[in-house]
Amino acid sequence: MKFINIAGAALALCLGAVTAQAEQYRIGLITPPPHEWTKTATAIAERIKAETEGRVDILVFPSGQLGNEAQMLQQLQTGALDFAFLTLGELANRDESYGIFLAPYIVDGPEGARELLKGEVAGQLLSGAGKFGLQGLAWGMAGMREIVMRGNAASVADLKGKKVRTVPFAQELDFWTRLGAAPTPMPLPALYDAFANGQIDGMQIDFEGTWNSKYYANAGSIIHSNHMMFPMISVASGRKWQTMSEEDRAIVSKAMTEEVDAMVGRYAGIDATYLAELQGTNVPIIEADRAFFGAAVDDWYASWRERTPLLVELEAEAAALAQ
Repeated sequence: MKFINIAGAALALCLGAVTAQAEQYRIGLITPPPHEWTKTATAIAERIKAETEGRVDILVFPSGQLGNEAQMLQQLQTGALDFAFLTLGELANRDESYGIFLAPYIVDGPEGARELLKGEVAGQLLSGAGKFGLQGLAWGMAGMREIVMRGNAASVADLKGKKVRTVPFAQELDFWTRLGAAPTPMPLPALYDAFANGQIDGMQIDFEGTWNSKYYANAGSIIHSNHMMFPMISVASGRKWQTMSEEDRAIVSKAMTEEVDAMVGRYAGIDATYLAELQGTNVPIIEADRAFFGAAVDDWYASWRERTPLLVELEAEAAALAQ
């Protein structure tokens, strides 16, 4: 009888160990390890593992290790990938309303962007991620968009005909086309070599990437324009989300929301820090405002208000926040 009790206890212990064993998940990003998105994803994974007592163990895969964003989106839709931090290119290619946050000068800087990403329009689009087979978790962003050029770019005329690396958003491509440039989408991991060897003439990027990836080493000028925000959406695979317990979904959702918002809150300081670093190099930094871009900004709005009426609502929210 004693033997049976010991055996039963051992069996229960083994079953308990199996039950408590961590379920491993993966989160994919295109950003390199030093980038704030990757550091935030790592912090989120550590927090979630602790708060779920090891039930949810998220492995972080930066630098496009799991593929480009089109490939990651497909993996998310099939359940082969669990979580991702995505730029909005692939979503905007399927629903142009997801590109409205790229409206030029809709905010002055990271502080305004943070508030706009908490607004009603942002909430509506986050909830709408279900149409792509995703569970929207949080809105984030990278630094404000600046321009890094191989040669001198003292005026908008210096951008005409230049091959400028962009993300393949229709809104972003349209903006650069209106400037007379040749927008040239390419994966982030390929950008350094393309810029160094002259395959492209410039890029739309933030100060963080410019410094950490050393794009400034091949630059002839940097235009400090803050002309666009650059949103990120934190998502889960809709298929995999439904397999998680309600308790774990609540923990993941709360951690994602709080940590991503905290990251966005750090970007004003991040932009300022890396601008100061770049000012210490020998690359000229040119200050630019909305007027620098001539008629392109107003023309862009005239077109996209018709194509994406939700932009008008976003403008109204931005105007109210600016008061």
